[in-house]
Amino acid sequence: MTISHNWSLRRHFFIWAKTDQRRISRRRGGPAWNPLLAHALDTAACVAQLWDRYLPLTAWARLADAFGGGREDTARRVVMLLAALHDLGKGSGCFLRMFGTSQWDGSYLQQARAMWEQQARAAGLPLGEDLDAQPGARHEHITALHLPRLLGCTCEDCGGSGSPSTGLHTAAALLGGHHGDIPSPDTIGRAAMAADITAWLPIYSELIQDTADLIGVDLATLPRLVTPERPSAMVLFAGLVILADWIASDESHFTYRTLTTSPPQWWHTSGMQARAAVTRLRLDAWQPERAADWSDLFPDTPPRPFQTAAMAALPATGPALVIVESDTGSGKTRLALWCAHHLAVTCGYQGLYMALPTRAAANQAAREIAVFMNRALGEQNTANLAVVHATAEATDFVHQLLDAERTRAQAALDGLEDFISTPRPDDPLQRRAVLSPWYLRRCLGLIAPFAVGTVDQVALAAQPSHHWMLRMFGLAAKTLIIDEAHAYELFQQGLLEAAIAWLADAGASVVVLSATLPTAIRTALIRAWCDGHRVPTTPTDQTGPITVVDQHGTITRTGQTDDTDRSSESERTAGSELHTFIDFLPDPGTAALAARLMNEAGKGGITVVIRNRVATAVDLYRAATHCAQTHGWSPREIVLLHGQNLPRYRLPGEGLLTRRLGPGKDRAHHNPERPDRLLVIATQVAEQSLDIDFDRIYTDLAPIDALMQRRGRVHRHQVNDSSRPEAFRKPRMTILTQPGADELPVVEPPNPGEARPQGNPDGHVYPPYLLAATWYALSQRAREDGTVHLITPADTTSLIEEVYGPKPTVVGTLGEILDRTSRRLQSDHGNEEGQSLSRAFRPFTRRGKSISVTDLASGKSHGSGDSDGVAGLRAISRLSEPPIDAILLYKQPNGILSYDPSGQRRADLARHGADSPARRRQQKDLLLNTASLPTHWFTGINALPLPETWPAVPRAALRSRYVALLNPSTGACISGPTGLTCNPVTGLTR
Repeated sequence: MTISHNWSLRRHFFIWAKTDQRRISRRRGGPAWNPLLAHALDTAACVAQLWDRYLPLTAWARLADAFGGGREDTARRVVMLLAALHDLGKGSGCFLRMFGTSQWDGSYLQQARAMWEQQARAAGLPLGEDLDAQPGARHEHITALHLPRLLGCTCEDCGGSGSPSTGLHTAAALLGGHHGDIPSPDTIGRAAMAADITAWLPIYSELIQDTADLIGVDLATLPRLVTPERPSAMVLFAGLVILADWIASDESHFTYRTLTTSPPQWWHTSGMQARAAVTRLRLDAWQPERAADWSDLFPDTPPRPFQTAAMAALPATGPALVIVESDTGSGKTRLALWCAHHLAVTCGYQGLYMALPTRAAANQAAREIAVFMNRALGEQNTANLAVVHATAEATDFVHQLLDAERTRAQAALDGLEDFISTPRPDDPLQRRAVLSPWYLRRCLGLIAPFAVGTVDQVALAAQPSHHWMLRMFGLAAKTLIIDEAHAYELFQQGLLEAAIAWLADAGASVVVLSATLPTAIRTALIRAWCDGHRVPTTPTDQTGPITVVDQHGTITRTGQTDDTDRSSESERTAGSELHTFIDFLPDPGTAALAARLMNEAGKGGITVVIRNRVATAVDLYRAATHCAQTHGWSPREIVLLHGQNLPRYRLPGEGLLTRRLGPGKDRAHHNPERPDRLLVIATQVAEQSLDIDFDRIYTDLAPIDALMQRRGRVHRHQVNDSSRPEAFRKPRMTILTQPGADELPVVEPPNPGEARPQGNPDGHVYPPYLLAATWYALSQRAREDGTVHLITPADTTSLIEEVYGPKPTVVGTLGEILDRTSRRLQSDHGNEEGQSLSRAFRPFTRRGKSISVTDLASGKSHGSGDSDGVAGLRAISRLSEPPIDAILLYKQPNGILSYDPSGQRRADLARHGADSPARRRQQKDLLLNTASLPTHWFTGINALPLPETWPAVPRAALRSRYVALLNPSTGACISGPTGLTCNPVTGLTR
C-alpha cells in the first residue's frame, strides 16, 4: 500500500513507550526514549513474523473467522493493527509522568525527561499544568476503555447512540489484559478518570490512522471484521499479542527510533528487526516434510502391535484425542512422539509439550525428546527444547542445551553454522535440541516449539492465573502429551478436562498415556474433548488399549492383540502377557525387614523397596546401613532415594541409578555398569520418574494403579533377564501391610477422636478406601498358597474397575471399613470436583453456550499460580498446600557462606547481568541448594518458625528469598527455620 502522507512531526510522536533505563540505546548512540508509534510498529511486525512462521494452520483458521471474515490474509493485518494498539493508553498523563522518576533512572534520564516534556508540550500534548499530579490508572485499562470508540463503535458507552460493537469491546478488553490479567468492566470503567477523551481523542485518532495506513488496514471495515466470539479465538489473540509485545520490548532485538527519520523508515526497520528476533529465538514451527515411517524416527526397534494399530487409527486430517493404555515400559512414549509427528504434518502444529507428574520424570523425558528431535526435525537444523518447572536451571541437561545454543549462536555470527548442522550422537553440543535463555523466563517455556515439564503448567493454563492466556496459547499451537494420567488427583483431573476442552476448541491435539486408567476418567476425557468441539460422542462397541477420538466425536478403539500377536515372555511386547507373582507380608519392622532384604539378595540381586512415606524410607535405610556389615554388605551397596532432599545431593544419586540400572547406551545388550547386588530404598520417585530395572520389589500397600506402576520397575528391561540371579528369575512383588484385627490390614490413619489412637499414616498419603479396596481385590485372587498371579494386561482392566468402580458388597469388619472409608472418599471427591469447577475457566457453559470476555476477567486476587493471591482464589495446580521454598547455605566458622558443608564451594551471592554465564551458574547453584519444605512442618506440634520471621541475609542474590543457614558440622539450622536439619544422605528432617 502506498503511503501518501506528509510525515511532518505529529503530536503523537512525543508519546513515549520505552525509556532507556538499561542504557542500551545510549551505548548504541540512540535516543533516550522510543516513540509509542515505533513500539506499535515493532509489535505489529512481530505479529506478522509469528503468524507466518509460528502459528499452526488451526490457529490461522480460528483467527481468520474472528478477525478477517474468514479471510486469513485480512485477519493477519487486522490482528497486526490491534496488537500494535495495545499500548494506546500510554498516551495519558498518568503514564507519561513516569519518565525519569524511577530510582534506577539516574541523571541521564532525568535530564532527558526535561527536554522531552518541553518538546511534548510545545507539540501540543495535553499534559496538564502539573504532569506529576495527574490521576492514575493502568495504561492497558485506558486502552481497553477508549479503543472501541476510536475503532468505530457508536454505542452509548462510546459516546454515541447506536448498537454496541461487541467484537471491538471484546478485542479491547483482551488488549487490556496484555500485562497478564484481563480486566473486568468495572476496572475498565474506572480508567475514565485518567485520560480525558475529549483532549486525547484527536491525538489517538491520528496515531491509529497513521498505524493503520502503514500496516495497510481500512479502519472502516473493523466493526464488521472484529468478531472474536469463539472462546479459543479470544485466547489465541490475547496470547499472540502478549508474545509479540514481549519480543518487541526486548531491547537486545529492537532499537529506539529517532524523530529525524520517518515512520515508513521505522516500519521498514521494524520488519527487519522482527525477522531477526524471531530467527534468533528460533520461533519457527516444526516443519516435518512428510509423514514419517516408524523406522525414520525409531530405527532401533520395529513398531509393536499396539503401536501399529494406533498409527492406523489416527485420522488422516484434523486434530485428535488419543488415549493409550499400556504397561510401563511398553513403548507408550515412542507412540506419543510418533503421533505428535503425524499431527504436525496433518495439522501444522508448531511442536509438542509433554506433561509429567514430577520434575524428575520431566528431566528424564527431556533427554528422550532431544534424541527424538535429532531424527524428527527434518531440514531444520535446530529447535528449542524447554524444560518447564521451577528447578529446571539446576539440571545439567538444561545447561547442556543452553551451551549448545550459545555455541550455535556464536557459530552463526562467525558464519560457521553449516559446519555443525549435522548432529553427532556422541557430542551433546552438536545435537539439534538447544535452548535460548529467553525460554527460562516465566511462562515462556510453553512457547518453545518443543517442551517438557510438569502437568502443573497445564493445570494453571485453565485457571485465572497471571498470564494464563500465554500458557494456553503455547499449548494450543501444539500436540499436548499427558503422561502418567492415572497419577493425578481428581482436582487435577478436573483442571485437565477444562484444559482439554479449550485445546479442542482451539484445534490442538491431545495424547494421554497411562498404564492404568479407570473407565470414569477415560469417559471424562472424551467428554471434555467432544464438549470442546461441540459435538456428541459417537459410541462404539470396539475394545482395546488405544482410543482415538476425532474432531467429529467418532471414537475408535483398537490395539487388542490376539493370541497370534502375543510373544513369549522372553520376547515380550506391549500387549503380550506379563506375569507378576505377588505375596503379602505383614511389615516385620525396620530391623527385621532390613535383615530379610540383605539375606535374600546375599548372593546377588537388585532389590527395590518403595515406601509411601519419606520417614519410613529413611528409617529402613538407617536400619539397613546399621546392620549391613553383619550381613556381609557394604553400606555403599544400599541407596536411599526420595524427594525430600536438596537437589545438590538428590540429582547425582538419581543420575547414578539411571546409569547403573537403566538400559545403558546400547539397549540391545546388558548394561555393563549394572552391579551384581544393590538394595535401593525409595519413595514414589522411583515409581514415576526413573527408567530403572530391578530384579525384585517390595512395596507398601498402595492403590492398585500405583502398584501396577511400581511393578513396571521389576524386570523392566528384557536384556537383563538372562543375567538375573536364579532366585529372581520370576518377577516377584511383596506387598507390605500393617497388620490389624481379623487379619485385615490397617489402612486408616491414627485418629484419637474416632477411638483410633493407632493407625497407618499411609492413610494420609493415599485414600484409605483405595488401600482397602486394593487389598480386597488382590486377596480375592489369591491362590491356595496365599500368592496372587497377576497377568497384565489381561487383569489390568478388571482390577482397576474393581477398585475404582462401585464399592463391593462385603460383610463383617472389612465391609465396615469399606463403607466408612468409601463415604469419606466420596466426600473428598465432591470437594475436589467443586474446587476444580470453581477455579477453572471453561470455554463453554454447561448448556454449551460460549463464554464471553467478561467471564475471563482476572486480577491480583487470583494469584500468579504460585503462592500469592487471596486464599481460596489463587491459582493452584494441586489441592495440597504448596511447599515453602528456601535456600539452604552453610555458614563456615569464618563467616563465609558456602553451598557445601566443607566450604569448598563458596556461594556466589553477587548481582550479575541478566542471562550472563555468571548469573546462570549462580542460579543453578542456588536451585541446587533450594529445599521444598512441607507446609505442615510449620503448623502443629514442634512447628518450624514461619518464613516471615526468618532473619534476612543481606546479599544481592538472596533478595526476597527465604534463606536458612546451616551448621557445616551438624547440618542443623542456625538461622531461619531452627529445628531443621539437613543430612546429605537422609535428607531434611525437623
